[in-house]
Amino acid sequence: MTLAMLQAEFGDWLMTGSDRAAARFTPAAQAGLLVYQNNYRAALMACLHESFPQTVQWLGHEDFQASAAHCIDDCPPDSWSLDHYAAQFPHSLAAQWPDDPEVAELAMLEMALADAFVGPDADALDGTALGLVDWDSARLTWVPTARLLTLRTNAQAIWSALASGRTVPPAQCIPHAATVLVWRHAETACFRTLDPLEEALAPRLFAGMKFADVCRALVRAKGEADGIRTAGLWLAQWAGDGLLRRDAMT
Repeated sequence: MTLAMLQAEFGDWLMTGSDRAAARFTPAAQAGLLVYQNNYRAALMACLHESFPQTVQWLGHEDFQASAAHCIDDCPPDSWSLDHYAAQFPHSLAAQWPDDPEVAELAMLEMALADAFVGPDADALDGTALGLVDWDSARLTWVPTARLLTLRTNAQAIWSALASGRTVPPAQCIPHAATVLVWRHAETACFRTLDPLEEALAPRLFAGMKFADVCRALVRAKGEADGIRTAGLWLAQWAGDGLLRRDAMT
């Protein structure tokens, strides 16, 4: 047996624990195999616990442990690093808790916040530089950590209550799906729900929409005075939230 074959069969044993995989090794190695498998599963379990603290609170320790074990059995790691393993968990929860969709959405929000926290840096336009930009031609682009989530439950309210220690609202499906923007501002991962007009323009903002086009779209939707006022409020909020890339203001 070559070293590569031995490593492949050992990996098969770690992920499946099957008798067939274990039988490839000598009887003297069986006890040691169990130690390695326990360490492997404990590392994956710890990864999920650390990545989803609010989901742990929401489900409770026992249900979270059972859901994590199910994920570990069904979704072995596909990378040399554990950095990416947690990304599979929200999908696993969606399959395990079909009648409780807030569980998967809560985990999805936690995963998005974690990704934003470690995402790529970009210099953001701050409020003090707003007056230096030619807004007739400026093209708006959000920072690279920004992403959109579609939530059909009140998962964001549940997350906020759990994270702050407030009374947690009961889970419920919301009448209309919410589009939630997630990004990093300074050293903090943030999120907020977009209003319908901002949601409609979000794909174009991600693609680099001109501010003049934002103004025109809002004027069409709200009339000239209210549209221009709203455009100014949005711009101030985007800059204050650290959402706009400074180097994209062309």
